[in-house]
Amino acid sequence: MVEEEAKSLPMELREKGGVENSGFVQNEAVDDRGTNPSTQEEMPKACIVDVDAAATEEPVLKPYAGMPKEVLLKFSSQAQYRVTREILFWLVIATAILLVCAAIAIIAISPKCLDWWQAGPIYQIYPRSFKDSNMDGNGDLKGIQEKLDHITYLNIKTIWITSFCKSPLKDLGYGVEDFYDIDPMFGSMSDFENLVAAIHDRGLKVIIDLIPNHTSDKHQWFQLSRNRTGKYTDYYIWQDCGQAAGSITPPNNWVSVYGDSSWQFDDVRKQCYFHQFGKEQPDLNFHNLAVQQEIHDIIKFWLGKGIDGFSFSAVKYLLEAKHLRDEPLVNKSQNPENITAYSQLYHDYTTTQVGMHDIIRSFRRTMNQFSSEPGRYRFMGSDGDEKEDMEATMMYYGTTFVQEADFPFNFNLINMKNLSGNSIFEAVNLWMKNMPAGKWPNWAVGSPNAARLSSRIGKEYVNVMNMLLLTLPGTPVTYYGEEIGMENIASESVTFPEKSPMQWDDKVNAGFTEGNSSWLPVNPDYQSVNVEIQMTWSNSTLNLYRELTSLRNNELPIHRGWMCYIWNDSNIFVYVRELDGLDRVFLMVLNFGQESTIDLKAVVPNLPPIATIRLSTNFSNAGKAVSTDQIKTQMGEGLILEYKTAKPVHTMKAFQTNCFVAEKACYSSAFNLLYATC
Repeated sequence: MVEEEAKSLPMELREKGGVENSGFVQNEAVDDRGTNPSTQEEMPKACIVDVDAAATEEPVLKPYAGMPKEVLLKFSSQAQYRVTREILFWLVIATAILLVCAAIAIIAISPKCLDWWQAGPIYQIYPRSFKDSNMDGNGDLKGIQEKLDHITYLNIKTIWITSFCKSPLKDLGYGVEDFYDIDPMFGSMSDFENLVAAIHDRGLKVIIDLIPNHTSDKHQWFQLSRNRTGKYTDYYIWQDCGQAAGSITPPNNWVSVYGDSSWQFDDVRKQCYFHQFGKEQPDLNFHNLAVQQEIHDIIKFWLGKGIDGFSFSAVKYLLEAKHLRDEPLVNKSQNPENITAYSQLYHDYTTTQVGMHDIIRSFRRTMNQFSSEPGRYRFMGSDGDEKEDMEATMMYYGTTFVQEADFPFNFNLINMKNLSGNSIFEAVNLWMKNMPAGKWPNWAVGSPNAARLSSRIGKEYVNVMNMLLLTLPGTPVTYYGEEIGMENIASESVTFPEKSPMQWDDKVNAGFTEGNSSWLPVNPDYQSVNVEIQMTWSNSTLNLYRELTSLRNNELPIHRGWMCYIWNDSNIFVYVRELDGLDRVFLMVLNFGQESTIDLKAVVPNLPPIATIRLSTNFSNAGKAVSTDQIKTQMGEGLILEYKTAKPVHTMKAFQTNCFVAEKACYSSAFNLLYATC
């Protein structure tokens, strides 16, 4: 009977251990320890009601949203849920492993990303001629900062500022008086720091010049050395000079780059010091390790200021032979007493001496100490400047295992004796065929030490030269003003006609300065050749330059693809840029001579019959279709043609010796990514 009554109790009461509920007390546990017997007696008796057992059967519970933990645990141990959970668990693990493997595979097959110094043009600024901010007629650092928008307008990411350290300016700043200070003409160290910050705020990079070979004779080191003070005694190259009849006889026949003897007598020390350049620029003694350490400290100082790299100048002159023998004569029959010009000697003992490359590599190692942060690789360029010895120039790249310069600057296109399709081909091919495998090329068509492009080859060829510069593989270098076609100042009284002030607009002094005059006169053509007016002309040199940099930045075949020569003659130079896995090819037809018509279909039979003009030196031709068996170009005209093919030129056996690639990459259209193994 008791069991039957227990069964008839509501389910809730059974779970509570049989405590009766009168209906007025909440279903909560009763603490027997604190129960008062008298109170218990006064509690009303519970009514016991017979309940149908079937009605009290526990309902079948099913999983539902928001179930408490206790209920969830009842179901989680059941087989059907445990199996499902285990399947999901292992599926998640397998997916994670697959994603990790895929990421590793992508990283493994991905080509090396182009670094910032490879990804776009370098814009070289001669600061004294770029923009004057304080009306003294000299360009300065604040002036460069004012014109950074022009750099970004050109789609350029790297600025190269030539020498601005404190200097007597005997040779335009290349004989430095203090490597740790800014020449007051250009501003202050605070101005430089602000400029670097502004450059980086725009996502740009900045490199500067460093000339380690020599200093100014006003430098503190030289003043201490001429007085034989402590460690500075041998910071320069001193030798006794012969004296006879009041004249000085130098130790040997070595000649300065500027002519005449490279030895200069010093009245204070009573010895001769050596100078490869002007007598106001004594050479440092790099056989002295203390001198080398001084240069390392200078490198660290400027890298600490936030610059992104250096261009090292005059590095082939760092060491001289200790034996001081006479250098051999070019013309053996010439009287040795009459040697006065640099070109009259072979400079076997004063350039590219054993140990010179070791010093440059040590500079590289110091710079690498500042390259550990992502995106902060520090660039190193050098001026090999070996016009006759290309093999010697290529040594500045370093070796497969020993890093040196990222590249020696390439002046082949500047040093050409004449302009033609053949000479352009020879200048390009000379570099590409000699460049070590895996290294990166570079090109320049102007510099502070050469006549302006317009004056050197003619203004009708400026646009096609810029098209060549910006479609060749590697890093292009543009000297300020070449983007608008500036010319030399046509005046014999001007000493540096290629360094005339930048022409910004058609106002007085071309917008270079608001002062009454500039340090060099402005070219008289500034009213038609300036940035402001060319921005409004659709077919201007400036807008073509901008379109070319945009095309280069956005098209993979031009950015990092193969280059294959197709044709060259006295008038034209033709080459393609293509990328493995991409069926789109760019064909450059550049005219450096007279009007010409070429049948390229006969040269490359697999060419499609029709190609589209993607870009032309004449903007009105863009988008037009041309027949590849009859491509016509006018004098100085350049065409960038685009076509599609399944048979790129670099895979054709007949052209394989004419094809080059620096950073090889292949394109996958299925995954829209680059990979390394083709």
